[in-house]
Amino acid sequence: MSHVIQNPVLKGFNPDPSIIRVEDDYYIATSTFEWFPGVQIHHSRDLVNWRLVGHALTRTSQINMMGMDNSEGVYAPALTYADDKFWLCFSNVHSCRGGNWMATPSFVVTAERPEGPWSDPVSIGNYGFDPSLFHDDDGKKYMLNMIWDGRLNKNFFGGIVLQEFDPKLGKLVGEPKNIFAGTHLGCTEGPQMLKKDGYYYLITAEGGTERNHAVTVCRAQNIWGPYEVHPDNPILTSRFQEDVELSRAGHGFLVETQQGEWYLSHLCGRRIPNPEGYQFIPKYDNGFSILGRETALQKAHWQDGWPYVTTGKTPLVTVEAPELTPCPWPPMMMNDDFSQTELNSVYQTLREPACNSWLSLTERPGFLRLKGRHYLSSRYEQSLVARRFQSHYATAQTAVTFTPSTPYEMAGLCAYYARNGHYFLKMSADDAGQRVLQVVGNINDVYGEYSQEVAIGDADTVHMRLELDYQWYRFSYSLDGTQWHPIGPQLNSTPLSDEGGPDIFRFTGSFAALFAADVRGLKQPADFAYFNYSEK
Repeated sequence: MSHVIQNPVLKGFNPDPSIIRVEDDYYIATSTFEWFPGVQIHHSRDLVNWRLVGHALTRTSQINMMGMDNSEGVYAPALTYADDKFWLCFSNVHSCRGGNWMATPSFVVTAERPEGPWSDPVSIGNYGFDPSLFHDDDGKKYMLNMIWDGRLNKNFFGGIVLQEFDPKLGKLVGEPKNIFAGTHLGCTEGPQMLKKDGYYYLITAEGGTERNHAVTVCRAQNIWGPYEVHPDNPILTSRFQEDVELSRAGHGFLVETQQGEWYLSHLCGRRIPNPEGYQFIPKYDNGFSILGRETALQKAHWQDGWPYVTTGKTPLVTVEAPELTPCPWPPMMMNDDFSQTELNSVYQTLREPACNSWLSLTERPGFLRLKGRHYLSSRYEQSLVARRFQSHYATAQTAVTFTPSTPYEMAGLCAYYARNGHYFLKMSADDAGQRVLQVVGNINDVYGEYSQEVAIGDADTVHMRLELDYQWYRFSYSLDGTQWHPIGPQLNSTPLSDEGGPDIFRFTGSFAALFAADVRGLKQPADFAYFNYSEK
């Protein structure tokens, strides 16, 4: 029996996949929103086993996200390869809550290798938030993007725009044209294009990136149109399927293997059931995507000049793998003793790169030092280092050495989705300067204290543990690393999800995070001895 693809292939927060093949290598780029560095790039040789090889946006000269809110920042990157180099388009979306007209500046960067370094960005317009490049076989290049239209009585999703891009001049040239208005599914976005057998195939995401998401295909013999829609549109969706294992399926693109087999990449969500009594319950689907939107693959084929998902429109968890030599990679780093002098690539920070002004792996060798800055609800200066939850059953553990003397200094372990969606086991001090532990958090802009303060005497080192058990988070602590004590109640995981609040701009995923704050502005340091992550 041949090996199989087990979906999702990129677990945890990895949405909006853009897939390409370069000779024997496959790459997928995914969105990162407000998390830094921007755009995760994964690599495979068999479409079964994937590894993170780096990020495209690693410098503030490439992207500036300071002050951005939840789920702003890097939207829907599109990866291509031409002229012996990689091209990556992305948008840096902000002012989402500023009314109908939000800022969507879009850019392209290039690199000789997917690991980088990637160039500084070149502007490719501000039409919308899902730009891509198409490299035609006559040497011309075209920018595609969705159009965001903020006028009253207009569809925000105004169609797909096409315009020629001159790489020598580094700018768009000629007149733009709206080439596709979308279908009845609405919310037309995520355009990517391929050319096959004399046709231009425009593949878009439609239906919105929630329960009605879908992959739509249309084609034309001239790149400028007119485009005809797939006769059995959409080709992939979880729409109206409450029991499907992979919900929210959409935002896809096609790739051909060396042997002529075809696969469709797409985003999806693995849901947990609605908790009883939770007020933000979707109308017809069956749960909450606490891990965020993930990446999956489906087998595809061509029939009568159109692509189809071979097993039907419903995404499957287990998919027939291509006839490629299996290529497993070493496992991802799970236990970190901070013996290196640079952060491992599994970690991300909020809005800005790790900088020795607030983070150090050398000031105290063998420890990660975080110098406290703003509190978790701020959109600026977060001294936070996080890694994705990639399973519904997982444990994160650390030990923090900290000497707080006021309630304004705190450090510890977080379950983090957003500045208004997190839980935090903190080591701090009371008004008398006595060291205490407490579980606090913020759910939909309401600050909560979920446990009483627990006095720990003169202890300056505390081991902390965070367990995710499907619907519940649980915190515990130990003063000796052996005897563990629960602290606070079990905490509902579903508010830390895309569907977990009334805010429609929720597009990321849940993280386990190390964090330090000093709201006095004095940068009191906290030293973390290790950060271990495991899955059941």
